[in-house]
Amino acid sequence: MNKSELIDAIAAHADISKASATKALDGVVAAVTDALQKGDSVTLVGFGTFYVGERAERSGRNPKTGQTITIPAARSPKFRAGKALKDAL
Repeated sequence: MNKSELIDAIAAHADISKASATKALDGVVAAVTDALQKGDSVTLVGFGTFYVGERAERSGRNPKTGQTITIPAARSPKFRAGKALKDAL
């Protein structure tokens, strides 16, 4: 499912226009992004939790040259599914 299909599904389930559904979806995405940038997590009970994962600096190898390189530490968004979502699958 892509974004336009998701907007169509939201509009149908909530009985609102596609324009309103687009604004709602964009608002949710912006709110989750802002919270994650601040280091907070976003929990939707029954659905899951969006949080920021920390990855430590580590060493790796350049596959072309075989030279050892340092891969810097990174933060990445992660999602942990809730029990209701897991049970639905």
